[in-house]
Amino acid sequence: MKWNWIIMLLIFAACQAEVEPPVESTQAEAYMPSTSAEGAAVYIIAPEDGSVVQSGAVTVKFGLSGMGVAPAGIEFDNSGHHHLLVNAEELPPMDMPIPTDSVHLHFGLGQTETTLDLSPGTYTLQLVLGDYAHIPHDPPVMSEPITIKVK
Repeated sequence: MKWNWIIMLLIFAACQAEVEPPVESTQAEAYMPSTSAEGAAVYIIAPEDGSVVQSGAVTVKFGLSGMGVAPAGIEFDNSGHHHLLVNAEELPPMDMPIPTDSVHLHFGLGQTETTLDLSPGTYTLQLVLGDYAHIPHDPPVMSEPITIKVK
């Protein structure tokens, strides 16, 4: 009998305790764009603008000066990783993560070249450097677009 009273007393005390509501943040942590280094430049080393290449494996080599390459998810000042735009009709928003699709290719492991399997046609290639969160720097670091013809 004695235990029943103790259990009932504990249940009663627990029911009377005020439960604090979860603390809600009134300020969401705002993302601050990564700043690019003054004079930083990204460019396509190969193929050259206007090149005619054979269909199949086309190697694209990326160049970067004034900043370093770091994998996605790793936040270092003056660094980022490459995104290759293939036949993009327009640039992605500069304040959002660069999309991942057949037009916006991500190289989040820090790769500095890739091999594309391209069928015959004309292609426009452009590089955009993204920060650790795949968002272009402020100001954006991007190459001039180049055009190649694949035979």
